[in-house]
Amino acid sequence: MRTMLFALAVRLFLPALSSGFVVPTSKNNIRRQAFCQSIQRSNSHQSRQHAAAGKQPNDVSLPDMSDVGFVVLAGGKGSRMKASLPKQFMELCGVPILHHSLHLFLEDLPNFLSQRNVKSSPFVVLVLDPSYQAEYQPIVDRYQGRLAFANPGVERQGSVENGLNKLVEMSNQQCQYAAIHDSARPLVTIDEVCSVVKDAKQFGAAVLGVPCKATIKESEDGQVVLRTIPRSRLWEVHTPQVVRIDTLQRGFAKVAAENLEVTDDVSIVEALGEPVKLTLGEYTNLKITTPEDMDVATAILRDRGNVIANMLAVNGGSHVDDSFKPPPPQKRRRQAFSVIGEPDANWSPRQNWYEGTRSSMRSDSMNIDEWES
Repeated sequence: MRTMLFALAVRLFLPALSSGFVVPTSKNNIRRQAFCQSIQRSNSHQSRQHAAAGKQPNDVSLPDMSDVGFVVLAGGKGSRMKASLPKQFMELCGVPILHHSLHLFLEDLPNFLSQRNVKSSPFVVLVLDPSYQAEYQPIVDRYQGRLAFANPGVERQGSVENGLNKLVEMSNQQCQYAAIHDSARPLVTIDEVCSVVKDAKQFGAAVLGVPCKATIKESEDGQVVLRTIPRSRLWEVHTPQVVRIDTLQRGFAKVAAENLEVTDDVSIVEALGEPVKLTLGEYTNLKITTPEDMDVATAILRDRGNVIANMLAVNGGSHVDDSFKPPPPQKRRRQAFSVIGEPDANWSPRQNWYEGTRSSMRSDSMNIDEWES
């Protein structure tokens, strides 16, 4: 009888122990386990969405990107932030947030495509405030002819237009498509970039996005619920947003002539009455907006094992924070959740963003508006 009980116990508990999970003995462990399970559910949901779209993750036919230029928006001065630096210059895993996007478009994506005999994008425009351009000039010099500055506008729309004009100028009209990307989204993947570019070439304009998970309520006064908006029709859009350059130019002319307000790049295409393709992205492509986002982004990068060099290092050498070293594959998932730290009594809902609680995140430590640059 004892032998049978022992065998049953081993059969029940050995899989849990071998997978890195520990039977919860405290509220902290229960919360951590719930966080891990939420990510597993998120991954399953994403896989189902890929299946519904008729494709598998990492199964993307690669588009020719020789006529695609990238515009990286990093023009915020951080005037509304309490932090000492604009968010794009804050360090994420040992290097400034901005460097993750620059490294992707100047190094990782071209190398990935060249290994597969696919032409890559030759041009990147960095929209950066003039007060920071001198500091980043060494990177522009290193990628001479491939990278150029553009000054930001008063609003995002002006920054995009300035970046687009510089892209047309430096490419001598070689580029037919512009991919606009927020530098505050350092977690976008090569698969996502390839997918949205492919869709843009088919439809003329495309935007990365994911189906909304949260229930959305509408209110006129911020006090009383007016109605519940059907979630099945709502998408949260990300970047890059890829549009034909001539379409953007026509859209900017219309917006200026009619004094229209647009909230993102593809809104300009919508104003023209032309279609925009929704490209299924990943829930991990979050925008760094609050302090909690930095913790989540760090966890995701550690789980991926991503390490990039500080692009401002002398002679382009590696200058990575020594504290950030990718763990062995079997330990990555456990370590990814351990960096969240011990939750306090008011554990932030932002750490459960995978469950669609982004709209209810707590921001008493720093107002969300102060993180928007």
